[in-house]
Amino acid sequence: MRIKILVNTIIFLWSVLTWSQTQNVTLSGKILDANLKESLAYVNVVLKNSNTTNEFVAGVITNDEGVFTLENVSSGNYLIEVSFIGFKTYSNTIYVGANSRYLDLGTIALEEDVSQLDEVVITSKKEAIGSKMDKKTYAVSANISQSGGTVLQSLKNLPGITAQEGKVQLRGSDKVLVLIDGKQTAITGFGNQNGLDNIPASAIERIEIINNPSSKYDANGNAGIINIILKKENQNGFNGTLGITTGLGALWERKENLPGIRPQYKMTPKINPSVALNYRKEKINFFLQADNLYTETLNKNEFTTRSYDDGTVINQQLKRNRNTNFFTSKAGLDWFMNDNNTLTISGLFSKESIKDYGDQPFYNQQLTEQLRLWQFLEDEVLTAAMFSANFEHKFSQPGHKLNASFNYTFDREDEKYFFTNTTPSFIEEESFFLIADQKVVDVALDYSKPLKNGFLETGFKFRNRIIPTDMQFNPSDENSVLDTGADGKAEYKEIIPAVYTNYTYETENWEAEAGLRLEYVNLEYQVDPNHNTYQGNGYNYFQPFPNARISYKINDKNRLSAFYNRRVDRPDEVDIRIFPKYDDAEIIKVGNPALNPQFTNSFELGYKNQWNKGYLYIALYHRITEGTITRIATTEGDSNLIYNVSHNAGNSFNTGLEIVVDKKLSEVWSANLNMNGYYNKIDAFSVLNKYPVENTISISEQTAYSGNIKLNVLAKLPKEIEAQLTSIYLAPDIIPQGKIKSRFSIDFGIKKPIQNNKGELFLNATDLFNTLVIKKEVNGETFNYTSDDYYETQVIRLGYKYKF
Repeated sequence: MRIKILVNTIIFLWSVLTWSQTQNVTLSGKILDANLKESLAYVNVVLKNSNTTNEFVAGVITNDEGVFTLENVSSGNYLIEVSFIGFKTYSNTIYVGANSRYLDLGTIALEEDVSQLDEVVITSKKEAIGSKMDKKTYAVSANISQSGGTVLQSLKNLPGITAQEGKVQLRGSDKVLVLIDGKQTAITGFGNQNGLDNIPASAIERIEIINNPSSKYDANGNAGIINIILKKENQNGFNGTLGITTGLGALWERKENLPGIRPQYKMTPKINPSVALNYRKEKINFFLQADNLYTETLNKNEFTTRSYDDGTVINQQLKRNRNTNFFTSKAGLDWFMNDNNTLTISGLFSKESIKDYGDQPFYNQQLTEQLRLWQFLEDEVLTAAMFSANFEHKFSQPGHKLNASFNYTFDREDEKYFFTNTTPSFIEEESFFLIADQKVVDVALDYSKPLKNGFLETGFKFRNRIIPTDMQFNPSDENSVLDTGADGKAEYKEIIPAVYTNYTYETENWEAEAGLRLEYVNLEYQVDPNHNTYQGNGYNYFQPFPNARISYKINDKNRLSAFYNRRVDRPDEVDIRIFPKYDDAEIIKVGNPALNPQFTNSFELGYKNQWNKGYLYIALYHRITEGTITRIATTEGDSNLIYNVSHNAGNSFNTGLEIVVDKKLSEVWSANLNMNGYYNKIDAFSVLNKYPVENTISISEQTAYSGNIKLNVLAKLPKEIEAQLTSIYLAPDIIPQGKIKSRFSIDFGIKKPIQNNKGELFLNATDLFNTLVIKKEVNGETFNYTSDDYYETQVIRLGYKYKF
């Protein structure tokens, strides 16, 4: 009976995530005297709806240069009429497509004595998923069940995305390029994902998921791009938004500790004040956005059983009570010099302070003998600052632009790790300190021009990135577990110049896009000559990264698209960092400076059927990756220590089918169902492992069928109340040398506008029934282990925001 009630409740309350609305199009052109070849000023240009009785849509007159602009033109077939005293009226049908925000109708020549001109066709369209079908956009404010949470929590509810160990996976791969306002930053990482579980969602306006990026974007991220758009206002006068969110997590203990350690965090507090302000007067717009997220979290509570071929069995627990304070802010100004030129200068600053209070007990199989107790304090401060300057020149033709930008990023990773190692025979206190400074300079020049049936983009980008690191081990006099010959200094140097061209062509029924990015990379990794295992290494390459898309509009309701992309995932500095990391006492992570990039070819076929109150979207995709980057677990001799070392693991394959069904069921209910199933395969491979001793490791082929299902339903209730409940099921999947088991969770949220729609109250709960547990199995050559992580997933939040 309870199960039946639960199922009925789920069906009744699920909600749809709001898809973006396709932006309207700006049309432009130029009117000439056909005989004199001179511009004609003050010519009347009128747009009419050709699907009705020539209903008037918009009208303008040309300027002194004969240029006209028709803005905010929505989808449909139109009739354009151009008239001027002494000249024959020009009249042609037009089709306006959704492929570009701007369309250039070219030059229209008026003659004193003209013949009827041939037809011209243009286009525009409003669709939940744009006609290109390569990008989906979500308003964070519409994700009611995750309001007041972090960016990672907001992302996990979106179609095609799953979250695992602080990272997002897009269609089964964590090789995702994460951008903020279209740029790579230290906050989210330049080659890996950083900080997504700490960035407050209150700072975010919307999230874009780009499965098939064009050559305009950086070539890394084989699974695609997630672009996080920060809030920014530019309205006249003084205005903004204030907000406050509070919450509690870890409401009860799901699994009790092993004996002899400190208690788990329970009833953990969360608080997130936020502000977004702007002041605009005449040619200057000042903007400011700031958020502070303080949380206490049961960050990890993993119970592991390790079994070795010699019969040894070890039971252990890794518990981390975490205190985090994350402050982020963005401020700057727009200077509208004139109608054609704009300069934007901005700065982004963030500071993340993390303190982990950890306990890791180790017991025998029967839990009768404590073999070791590892207790630690990890005190880490991550500071990032970015300065950006962007100049935009608009030519007289709308959409014809030149952008020049400069970005400088500095961030520091300052980590101090203190631990007490207690065994039956001794107690030792030790520590290690890490300083890593990252300095990145990006310079870019981008040019775009609308054409009669398409859009041209081209540009250049240069990056210089330097990361010096310094790891210092502070061992005890006796019985030290630290590998004292493996610390020291290293320096990561990366130079990347790239050029790109991307062209889009569109007619009434066909769309085509082709692009090419040429990228040169030179990476040097200089290692302390005293390091006991690794020497300096690096790589360089000059590679093309093409992209292509073709789309056919069957009719107004049906569209087919095909995509191709070639992309790269370069190993980030943390992947090749040579220092062993002891945040787990007996499962130790180590980088590998011999890592090379992995290259991926992606293919996709998409179909979309538009309904009156919804749509069906289907995508069949296939990815082939060469030199897959992963971590391989090994042991050394008779030791029970496990070392996770980065390696290139040969070829891997990912084939899947994604289905999205969106339907407005009634004036009250709407639903969105996302199903993503895929087949993962990693070919058999062998690698030479150098740490802690040199040996060859051979791994057999791994395969798995996996996927996820997400069902969302939005209820629009009386008094403007909206409720959302999201259900997520993640099927078992493969991980390096093992598998991760299925997971299931339900999130719920409700919100109501108040104060004449200037204010809003919301209440939500993530993992409503506390069902989400991470269960894994890993098999090495001489060992295997299973783990269950009962980390904090259930959080209740209450929030308020006010817009003025």
